[in-house]
Amino acid sequence: MPSSLPPSRRALLAGAALSLAPGLVRAQGGAPRPAPGGPAGRPDGRPADAGAAEAGRLTAAPGRARIRPEPAPETPVWTFDGRCAPPVLRIRHGEAVRLKLENRTERPLSLHWHGVRNRNAMDGVGGVTQAPVAPGASFLYEFTPPDAGTSLIRPLVVGGSSEPAGRGLAGMLVVEEKTPPVVDRDVPLLLQDWRLEPDGTLAPFGQVAFAASSGRLGNALTVNGKPTPETIEAAPGTRLRLRLANACNARATRIRFDGLKAWVAAVDGQPTDTFEPLRATLPFPPGTRYDILLDVPGAAEPAGSVVALIGPGMPLAHIVAKGEPVAARPAVAPIGENKLLPPEIKLQNAFRRDIAIAGGAALDKAKPEAAPTFSGDPSRIWTLNGAAGRPENPPLFTVKRNTAVVLALTNGTAFPQSLHLHGHVFRLLHPLDDGWEPYWLDTFQLLEGRTARIAFLADNPGRWLVSATALERFDTGLWGWFEVT
Repeated sequence: MPSSLPPSRRALLAGAALSLAPGLVRAQGGAPRPAPGGPAGRPDGRPADAGAAEAGRLTAAPGRARIRPEPAPETPVWTFDGRCAPPVLRIRHGEAVRLKLENRTERPLSLHWHGVRNRNAMDGVGGVTQAPVAPGASFLYEFTPPDAGTSLIRPLVVGGSSEPAGRGLAGMLVVEEKTPPVVDRDVPLLLQDWRLEPDGTLAPFGQVAFAASSGRLGNALTVNGKPTPETIEAAPGTRLRLRLANACNARATRIRFDGLKAWVAAVDGQPTDTFEPLRATLPFPPGTRYDILLDVPGAAEPAGSVVALIGPGMPLAHIVAKGEPVAARPAVAPIGENKLLPPEIKLQNAFRRDIAIAGGAALDKAKPEAAPTFSGDPSRIWTLNGAAGRPENPPLFTVKRNTAVVLALTNGTAFPQSLHLHGHVFRLLHPLDDGWEPYWLDTFQLLEGRTARIAFLADNPGRWLVSATALERFDTGLWGWFEVT
């Protein structure tokens, strides 16, 4: 798939909702209603005492889903709470998540809150920050996200992440701003891809050829658990907030907005000055999120589409005008900052560390059509600074809290690498350290043979990962950890 680093600003000139601890369940676009067992609430449907709210539950268990349209058969998958649609958990900024994961699958599980600057014990890396949740067991996640924004929920267990994600377990956490932007509808769009056999069952997991090359690329796409494209009908002029999230195992693509004037309001959950993407296109590797503001086109205009640039283009969502036009909305404006982030990162005395990414399959340059080949330990396909990821490894580095850190990441492999920094957000530096891109990130893509430098303030104590977001690569060594004391 075409891929690149997140574009510079100069270059860019890109289901049901469960509300936890206030204990609500809300259908998208519907009125709030109390969750079973939830406390009595205020007239707006929120509880009088959020701290006393009963913990919500997510039960992971086998189920069935329609990945391809009828008459194709349904596919045996794993679901949360028996629903094909991935859960969208909604709270307001300042409220707590209290969620019990119940594991009724046959594999150990843990849930990583991808993009939350979490406390370390709740980061959800099975084998590092917590013991994996064994089949038949449960685990209570309790934390208060420090920032408003859009995050992913992904299974993440050392050596065992690809299968639960590839079987369908994924979700989204939405932390709503205390004063959100004025929009008519807030629409999550969570992308997954699936590798299916002709009979509709899932292809086997644990294939070394996938892990050592591009990862487990699917042959079918879903948005919000349904075959693409999603259709969004709204009156002309309706202002939408699209929360786009890539929960694929390995699928990196680009997304384009056809027939739509789209404004990026947040990248990886963190607000930015609103901007229009160059050529209406954005990079979209696994783990990436965008908050997009747009107005529904007029009835006389063609329907707009959000398109994944796979092959000739695969529509993910159609925006269809329906009904009487609404009054013109104010000009699009920034959605507000997350005030706990540092206003700047002082690089002069930053701690600096080089991290070299190596391993993977080899390509025969004389035979570009030949399949990549790998020979070696299938559990240690990838390395950071010469070591495959293991909990018992020494840290990549150790720093004291509130230290500015600059990492120089070099991709010495034959493939683009999508990387995620846990527990923090970072700035992508310009090549000469003379500035940075004007948005915060927690995930980015590094092309083969390239070096990129990222800077962050290590202000969150604990053991944190630098990890691949392609989960087959994570399972086979492409991660390491650092410590903030």
